[in-house]
Amino acid sequence: MKKQAKLIVHTGSMFSGKTTSLWRELYRMKVAGYKTIAFKPSVDSRHEDEKIISHDNLELDAIKIESIKEILDYAKNNEIDAIGIDEVQFFPDKPSKIVDYFVELMQNHITIVVSGLDMDYKTKPFEVVKELMPIADELIKHHAICASCGEDAWVSFRKSYNEERIEIGAQDSYEPLCRSCYNRKMKDREKNKNQISLDEI
Repeated sequence: MKKQAKLIVHTGSMFSGKTTSLWRELYRMKVAGYKTIAFKPSVDSRHEDEKIISHDNLELDAIKIESIKEILDYAKNNEIDAIGIDEVQFFPDKPSKIVDYFVELMQNHITIVVSGLDMDYKTKPFEVVKELMPIADELIKHHAICASCGEDAWVSFRKSYNEERIEIGAQDSYEPLCRSCYNRKMKDREKNKNQISLDEI
């Protein structure tokens, strides 16, 4: 009989080691004899289609999917003990449906390891991660190092002025900042935007 399934959630800002921890969890399970598989959202175009690659260049073979529902279909046709899901906040499924899918997977004795951002660049929580936190067996909050002062980072600061909630990118687009440095940079950004508006008059 399989061991009782668990939900393990790794969250935090960008560059905090979430994907590295996902890799480590699945690697340990594979060594222990678990049949494992990883999935990534189709919108994540940063790397080749069949790889999850951490910021420190650890690689994990992965299946690219549009919806979490596809994992249920995969599990029905394949023997599997544990799955890894990277960047869970990018999936379009309703958060309540993702919770339902995860509960069904765990009822079928499949352990789920998830990595995902807890907040967007405006510090608004990603709804799916907020929904997964209370039902997680293990919840690990990771911290990057603030790019400005070296303290623990709190959020991923977007360097561009693009205001779309989702913008795929890495160091070229984002930097981790602590709360104080983030608030200071956002104030500076507002001043710059106001100045640009005045110059255009």
